[in-house]
Amino acid sequence: MKLGCNQPIGPLALADMIGLDVCLAVMDVYLTEFGDSKYRPCPLLKEMVAAGRLGRKTGRGVYTY
Repeated sequence: MKLGCNQPIGPLALADMIGLDVCLAVMDVYLTEFGDSKYRPCPLLKEMVAAGRLGRKTGRGVYTY
């Protein structure tokens, strides 16, 4: 994705940088406010946040840091 779209960082690395807990919280608010199922967070994201894999701030998210 990073190379194919000429972006400086891929979407999963960006999610790790933002924080997976923050991404989950944003998606929950969008789902509540807009009521559109496209904003429903995937089960894997919920599992990772519950396990404490929050991204760079914990040293582990989608990637290990």
